[in-house]
Amino acid sequence: MTPAEMKAELKALAGLTEARLASIFGDGATPAPLTASMEYSLMAGGKRLRPVLCLAWAELVGGGAQSVLDFACAIECIHTYSLIHDDLPAMDDDDLRRGKPSNHKQFDEATAILAGDGLLTEAFTLASSLSLPPERVLRAIFHLSTAAGPRGMVGGQVLDMGLTGKSASLPQLREMHAKKTGALIESSCVSGCILGGGNNADQLKASEYGLAVGLAFQVTDDILDVVGDEAALGKPVGSDQAQGKSTYPALLGIEQSRILARESVDQALAALNGFSHPRADFLRAIARYILDRTH
Repeated sequence: MTPAEMKAELKALAGLTEARLASIFGDGATPAPLTASMEYSLMAGGKRLRPVLCLAWAELVGGGAQSVLDFACAIECIHTYSLIHDDLPAMDDDDLRRGKPSNHKQFDEATAILAGDGLLTEAFTLASSLSLPPERVLRAIFHLSTAAGPRGMVGGQVLDMGLTGKSASLPQLREMHAKKTGALIESSCVSGCILGGGNNADQLKASEYGLAVGLAFQVTDDILDVVGDEAALGKPVGSDQAQGKSTYPALLGIEQSRILARESVDQALAALNGFSHPRADFLRAIARYILDRTH
């Protein structure tokens, strides 16, 4: 698959997600100020990588994208909530997100906290609404909630705060990012595979792919924070260093970090060996794209 073909498929799947995300709070049952805050961050753009991975893995094992779309949107709701809370003054204290004022800057801290809370809980309304075999839905929800909670993303944020201003070892850095960033990316793949009807071997491959892609994604993020373009990133370059964050370039240097990212992509590609469905080519292209992205 060429880069242009991959980007067209990525745009199509992201567009499917965008359309559904835009309709979630359209029933008028949510107070208008809360809806405005949630939609401000939820519809602020972004790559929609996590829902796209969920949809692609469901299709790879024989499922349908439409049948798991609400689950994919649930993942994006969880991701967006985490960004809102990460930007708060008590966390990373960031004023910009995707080139726009952070949620708490656009609204206020209390509204931003509640918007994050609302998105997190709405995610499980969406995830539990699928018309698929209940055992698949339950297993996927269990996997997602574990990845998003104290054993995964939330725990990773705590580790991140504990390492701020300190010199982390490579094992500490990998554990922190495996939880904070990698767990939700891995779960996007595994939950899509579960919902699509994948067997245990398929789910293991989805996990291997997701973990490798998650590491490559984080290492590339760290590199872009050093050498990226501020306009493309939508946030200040050098913010990690300014905040005393532990990063791969700070620990390994830029070139060794790039080598680590390439090795991780190779591991992701190896996890797709044996899959002949066209979506395998798309997932291979996604893994390669992570190395070349500018934001």
